[in-house]
Amino acid sequence: MPTTPENCRINYVELNVRDLDKAKGFYGKAFGWTFTDYGPEYCEFSDGAMKGGFTTQAAPSPAGGPLVILYADKLEAARDSVLAAGGSIRQEIYAFPGGRRFHFQDSDGYELAVWSTD
Repeated sequence: MPTTPENCRINYVELNVRDLDKAKGFYGKAFGWTFTDYGPEYCEFSDGAMKGGFTTQAAPSPAGGPLVILYADKLEAARDSVLAAGGSIRQEIYAFPGGRRFHFQDSDGYELAVWSTD
């Protein structure tokens, strides 16, 4: 059976949120993501490269689980966008082998990170 380039790769990320409009407002303002609504309990987001979803069908569960990491050309600008959108910084910018990154928390309590080679 032939395989596709998408075979066994992360294809979609889904987050449970309390309020779809609030989640769309945060990620739209912070990162410029776009959204497609699929009823009152679900919307799909696109960052231009990958898609995922926000749903109110279950309570947010931000503790534990995998850490979602975004890439930014300009790390300080991404940090400023997170703050301007209402996010909070969980871990300030720090260096690691290969680049720098910071961690932030969104309005539902999820911790994500942003990294850059700059």
